[in-house]
Amino acid sequence: MSEPEPAILGVDRASPATAAAAPRPRPRPAARTVTAAGFGRRLGAAMIDLAIIVPVAIALIALAAAIADIHPPPSRVRGLDFWLDLLLVSDPAMMTGIVIAVAVGALYAYVFQATLGQTIGMRVLGLRVIDVYGERPSLPRIGLRVVGYLLGVMTLSLGYLWIAFDAEKRGLHDWIAGTYVIRV
Repeated sequence: MSEPEPAILGVDRASPATAAAAPRPRPRPAARTVTAAGFGRRLGAAMIDLAIIVPVAIALIALAAAIADIHPPPSRVRGLDFWLDLLLVSDPAMMTGIVIAVAVGALYAYVFQATLGQTIGMRVLGLRVIDVYGERPSLPRIGLRVVGYLLGVMTLSLGYLWIAFDAEKRGLHDWIAGTYVIRV
């Protein structure tokens, strides 16, 4: 007696009736090749983004200082040592300025990546953020990515420098969020 052929994809070849009734698997779209964006291109996009973020942050900090009636010291006292002293003693005005600047940057990154999948700098240089499945990242992933940006700064920017040496061209924020930056 001959043995039936083995089942393939859960369909018994020995039974034509079963084969006709079984659902056929959907054809997968052809896998597309993506190219990870390198350190230089990502740095360029970050510089463009900073050229947008910094003036907005400075304007908001100046507005907050005017509302709070805080005035900078005379120019003869405004050396680097003065600003470092304010930072080291956690001066409330200085901390407020830092919080405003960080909030502007985080909001900028979150809103643009959530709506367009890229910031303005990324768009100019032809980059886009994707998740590990090749899709636009979910809102929680983008939130994790923004948290990763902050952690990257806290590591004295080593989280960003990591991109230059990582085989997948991913920084700390990419690893935390499960994202990639690709060329489009």
